Amino acid sequence: MKKIIAVMFFAAICLTTFAQEKTEEKIEIKTSSVCGMCKATIERGLKNEVGVNKAKHDPKTKVVTVLYDPSLTSPEKIRKAITITGYDADDMPADSTAYSKLHNCCKKDH
Repeated sequence: MKKIIAVMFFAAICLTTFAQEKTEEKIEIKTSSVCGMCKATIERGLKNEVGVNKAKHDPKTKVVTVLYDPSLTSPEKIRKAITITGYDADDMPADSTAYSKLHNCCKKDH
């Protein structure tokens, strides 16, 4: 009887796990980046952000494309993470302290 209960419990857990649909959403965010160093800084900054699965920045368009898990993060949090690296993210301005630490070639006013 204990074996049957254990098997049923295990089966219920498996079914619940497989029934949960993993979702991934995509967002494109316009940044104030200007060069290849900016690309590396933004992508590195998003690499450790919880819920971000992939971030790819295009220096030509200044757009970072982010694939993320909406149950772990949000577009607002992703934009905030970009601003903390020193860059504008859509309408959110860059963190002034982080911006001041950027290399001169990475500053939009340069």
